[in-house]
Amino acid sequence: MKELLKQLINAQSTPEKGELSSAEVLSDEFRKSGIDCRIETWDQTRANITAQVNSVGSKGSLLFACHLDVVGPGEAKWERPAFEAIESGGKIYGRGSVDMKGGTAAAATAIRQVVDSGTKLHGDIIFTAVAGEETDSCGAKRFINDHDRRADFVGVVIPEPTDFLVITAHRGMLWLNITTKGKAAHGSTPQLGVNAINSMRLVLDELDNYEIPAEPHKLLGKCSMSVNTIAGGKTLNVVPDKCNIGVDIRTLPEQNDQDIISDLETIFNRLKSGNPQFEAEVGVVRQVRPLETDCGCDFVKNFCSAVGINETVAVGFTTDGPYFASLDAPVVIFGPGKPQLCHKPDEYIEITDIEKAVEHYKNIILKFLT
Repeated sequence: MKELLKQLINAQSTPEKGELSSAEVLSDEFRKSGIDCRIETWDQTRANITAQVNSVGSKGSLLFACHLDVVGPGEAKWERPAFEAIESGGKIYGRGSVDMKGGTAAAATAIRQVVDSGTKLHGDIIFTAVAGEETDSCGAKRFINDHDRRADFVGVVIPEPTDFLVITAHRGMLWLNITTKGKAAHGSTPQLGVNAINSMRLVLDELDNYEIPAEPHKLLGKCSMSVNTIAGGKTLNVVPDKCNIGVDIRTLPEQNDQDIISDLETIFNRLKSGNPQFEAEVGVVRQVRPLETDCGCDFVKNFCSAVGINETVAVGFTTDGPYFASLDAPVVIFGPGKPQLCHKPDEYIEITDIEKAVEHYKNIILKFLT
């Protein structure tokens, strides 16, 4: 298990490198136990892997849904190499150790141990690890589009790092790009141009006063909005003709994303009515629906029983869970590792947590499929 995690970290599955090497590591691991695997590739380095353990088929399948990709190491200094997995002090360090190669290695190990034990299963185990969760969910979309919707699933387990909390709900994600357009002119004659940055300042002032209409959710609280990127102008002696901002909105189950976009377009029209030179548009960068699994359903109750936890929780971050929920199966997010270590320098996971996760995942498999 430790060696599998180290190999996955060393595979360096960033957006630039792609996921194929990580998929091949998992394929080699599953084949040690005679488990059938299929790697789907595209764009040379992008990849999903799906493994299946067949059963007598008297029960529905249990799906473990992971992601292969990791974010880059960033610009902050690392004390240890980001992509040379190091074991020290009961921890394994490296990018992706927590998010989410620790959980992926634990799930794969648990599946192998169940298969190697010769346990008779009444439902199939399906394991998938997909591309692009950190960027555009391209791998999850491919899996869902290719999968037989007639298949019967008892549930979906996503081994993201939750520090062993059972998560059944999270907010959605709506990433928007807002562009203001102007007219270029020489910096010495700004009156001959239209400054797109000045136009964006008007937009930012409006966003400061805009509250997205939504009642707080009983589990997820309020919708949030944050302007997180800005870019405008090319050189100091030219009036900028374009400015862009990136807006990160975290949505609630009852919200309609298009209503938010329509609100922004109404704001732009109002600004233009007061200033004919104002021009702005909004586009969708990424869109993921919220997740809300009924915490009173049989799958969640039995899941909690299998892992010895009585309560479920909701979180603000987003996963590929809503895509897998489209399989008409209840989704639970549960895995090893502290989520506050995700995307940080010197990311690490406790070895005891991975070992604990293996036992939990085996218990979950036996609970639902035997």
